Amino acid sequence: MRCQLQTLARIVSVARTPAGGRRRSSKAVSRLMSTKSTGLMFQLKVNPLTGNSEWVVIEEEVDAISPKPTLATTSYLDMLNDAPRNRAYRNAIDRTVSKQCHVLDIGSGTGLLSMMAARAMGIDDLSECSKSKGMVTACESYLLMVKLMKKVLRANNMDRKIRVLNKRSDELKVGVDIASRADVLVSEILDSELLGEGLIPSLQHAHDKLLVENYRTVPYRASTYGQLVESTYLWKLHDLFNNEANLIDGIHLVPKGKECILRVKPQQFAMHCDAMGEEIRLLSEPFKIFEFDFWKRPDSHGQTQVHIKATDDGTVHAVISWWVLQLDEEGEIFYSTSPKWINNPLSKNGLPSSYPCTRDWCDHWKQCVWFSKGKGLPVYKDGDVCMDATHTETSISYEFEAQSQRSEVYHLEVSTQDSHIQDSHINLSPERIAIYGDSHWRLAILKALNSALQKKDSPLCVIADDSIFLTISVAHLSKTSHIIALFPGLREKGSQYLQAVADENGYSMDRIEVITTRKQQWTMNDTHQKKVDLLIAEPFYFGAEGMLPWHNLQFWSKRTMLDSILSEDVCIMPCKGILKACAMSLPDLWRSRRSLENIEGFDHTMVNSTLGACGGLSSSSESPCLPFFIWQCGEIKKLSDTYTIMEFDLLKPLSSCHGKAEVRFRETGVCHGFALWIDWVMDSNGSVVMSTGPDERYWKQGVKLLAEPLVVSKNICSTVIDASFDPSTGELSVS
Repeated sequence: MRCQLQTLARIVSVARTPAGGRRRSSKAVSRLMSTKSTGLMFQLKVNPLTGNSEWVVIEEEVDAISPKPTLATTSYLDMLNDAPRNRAYRNAIDRTVSKQCHVLDIGSGTGLLSMMAARAMGIDDLSECSKSKGMVTACESYLLMVKLMKKVLRANNMDRKIRVLNKRSDELKVGVDIASRADVLVSEILDSELLGEGLIPSLQHAHDKLLVENYRTVPYRASTYGQLVESTYLWKLHDLFNNEANLIDGIHLVPKGKECILRVKPQQFAMHCDAMGEEIRLLSEPFKIFEFDFWKRPDSHGQTQVHIKATDDGTVHAVISWWVLQLDEEGEIFYSTSPKWINNPLSKNGLPSSYPCTRDWCDHWKQCVWFSKGKGLPVYKDGDVCMDATHTETSISYEFEAQSQRSEVYHLEVSTQDSHIQDSHINLSPERIAIYGDSHWRLAILKALNSALQKKDSPLCVIADDSIFLTISVAHLSKTSHIIALFPGLREKGSQYLQAVADENGYSMDRIEVITTRKQQWTMNDTHQKKVDLLIAEPFYFGAEGMLPWHNLQFWSKRTMLDSILSEDVCIMPCKGILKACAMSLPDLWRSRRSLENIEGFDHTMVNSTLGACGGLSSSSESPCLPFFIWQCGEIKKLSDTYTIMEFDLLKPLSSCHGKAEVRFRETGVCHGFALWIDWVMDSNGSVVMSTGPDERYWKQGVKLLAEPLVVSKNICSTVIDASFDPSTGELSVS
């Protein structure tokens, strides 16, 4: 089995899969695959303690007694709980599929759209299906979703009315997989940016190989819109150079002339912009950018120029964008991902006058943010802003300039830097960029480091995470230190970066050693026969920002791995992790994660456990903890004080932990669950504590939703949280 798993790991791509291969993984901590030769399914899971990925076999059938939430980290559940979306698709399919025909559903998921199409045609039995009597072909590439779909179809007496194909749509062949070209294409392969799930290549292949001439589609058309905004919060998420220029701590993560060496990737970022509405100044009316017609072959690349009139003086820090679906040909059924501040009608801006301006909070489709360059683009009321928009098969990007500055293009391009900067640049998440530019965070870290370095003569310091800030700070503060940086995620990229900024930070690379290969065990040979004096981390692990807070206990695992080479008076930072919890009212999040029942007339109860739903399930199927930026979760309210659940003693080797606390409610309301996070105690006297709780907007918290919402009264009600940490898996169970 080991050889088979290694082979599978080599041949399977875990990148975003286009052409109907729906990933739906908004929180990418696992990947699924299957092999038809063995009939087995595999899941690529990340071990939170080691950071390593490994393929594991999962059950071929979902256990009817104690099913596991295998797909809880995907956005299927949130999507299926989106009632306006479901209703819009039903109405459009009922209108479009009005006679017997062949319907192709690409990226079928649970088969909801296929069942809508079969019902619209009144198909009785697949054995009698033909173009004259109507037929539906459902195409889904992921075996686990295919299995779930078949359960849903059987439960709704649709299993003999819909043909299910476990393939990518670009693998289908007429005459082999499907008897004839399809008359109608129904699909929902859209992400927050619109194109990221492979919409364009899927439509191109379907147009060329799978559909008749003059075919019909649901949706009919999609249009993208944007708005220029000013926002200090958004500026801090991408402009580390100018944020750092205002600091006087002597650390230069982004030196002058190397502004792109640490950056956010030039792309659109999906965000809940309504949550930051009070921090946003609108500098333009909404404007239309692109229009994509599903009923004809789309171009792989496109460009357009938009002239925008500024509505106020200010600085453009970002473009906020969204899209509007026109689901029917007549133009009467719409769905929009616009922020709530968009009002109707807006026909004067090219927006349809009838699309819904509000929808329930949902996590599967957000707005998108494109950051402007540097400090932003200054604009003046009634001034003209020229924006060039470009789309590829999978993304949309922008360049823009003000009329008075036509020679200066405000667009981030790595090619403007020297070649050695291109080699050493690192793409970080917007939140990580903001953390590194936060003066309070830097001051606290430097205070803890100064304390740790006192009375240490020529110390050997091991950086046990991917923190370039810690590495540079130690080299800057202690001129006699020798530093070993593990950089488990950055690796060689981290080494190149440190070399590129060495002169500006006053150190030489002969004092810094970056480990570019993974080690399972360390000996004195790896530290040049010297024991470790300082073992430090933030902790931060590159690429793991979307995981649960306690997955950063990977630092504890690395501390244990290094135990035999630690000096007797080693300083370990952080020395303790404290699991904290707070009772929360989270009506929008709970609504999006609640168990499914009847969706537009079709029973979906059989998928709840696999999708990690909450509410109406047995205790053995309670929902798992999932990572969220709580402040972006729609309506939120704290119902209790913060409580300590357990402590992790990082001065000692990795061990199991258990803790519980009685939580008393200090507010009247409805409790939907608990926020959980870790406060990191950085020094032995507890004077520097780095919190990652709900008030700290750059970190995700873990959320444990209750089986059912609980009505609570101030100072009367209480409940008990019980938590256990398993050192063999790195997982935390909460009840």
